[in-house]
Amino acid sequence: MEENVRDPDTGSETGGDDALLGNVSKLTVTPPGHTGVARKGHLVFDACFESGNLGRVDYISEFEFDLFIRPDTCNPRFRVWFNFTVEHVRETQRVIFNIVNFSKTKSLYRDGMAPVVKSTSRPKWQRLPAKNVYYYRCPDHRRNYVMSFAFCFDREDDVYQFAYCYPYTYSRLQHYLSSLEQRNLDYLKREQLGLSVQQRKLDLLTITNPAVGSEEAYWSRVGLQDSWAIEEQIRLVPLCRTATIQVTFLPLFLALSTHSQR
Repeated sequence: MEENVRDPDTGSETGGDDALLGNVSKLTVTPPGHTGVARKGHLVFDACFESGNLGRVDYISEFEFDLFIRPDTCNPRFRVWFNFTVEHVRETQRVIFNIVNFSKTKSLYRDGMAPVVKSTSRPKWQRLPAKNVYYYRCPDHRRNYVMSFAFCFDREDDVYQFAYCYPYTYSRLQHYLSSLEQRNLDYLKREQLGLSVQQRKLDLLTITNPAVGSEEAYWSRVGLQDSWAIEEQIRLVPLCRTATIQVTFLPLFLALSTHSQR
């Protein structure tokens, strides 16, 4: 496993984003000068999984760590989402995690929102207490916005996972669309619209009356003035709960509504 300590020459954002080329993978964070086997309480960070995001960890003290998140794909100035795991903890160990390179000046964290956490023994996502979450401008990080949260580990054998909000992964979306497709609804059609920058499939769902035949025949028969259509475009990122609800429930609602009216 990798090991990491805070470098006083690179312990701020200066040049930090350029170095965040990938997520941390089983990164053991130890105090400066430590040698030998890592002890319980020397935390191990990991974000090499779907929707994971954590590019760098700096050791500040036994109780505090600075975390750097990676930017959005093709948008290096936008840094909001985080999702990572922590293990090798000590029972009753208290820590403060500082997300030090947020790009947003305004955040719902200032209005009571809190990150979510789950663990091996408690697999359901729960929000941290809002009183343990702080969003502020930090003079130690060029007055950039920092989100800090406090947490107490209570089970040494658990793996803890922290995220900006409830994750909604690409695989989960594909599984959901496949489940709709398996219903064999004659008024629901799934097509590939194109590919994303990372060569992932972009789906197009069409819900319409199958009796009208092709789309071209439909428009030529009834004319544009006698017809209507709804086009729903959803930009889905892991932190966008509104888009998650839209992409999950709107197609199902329309499909089942169409079925109930037949």
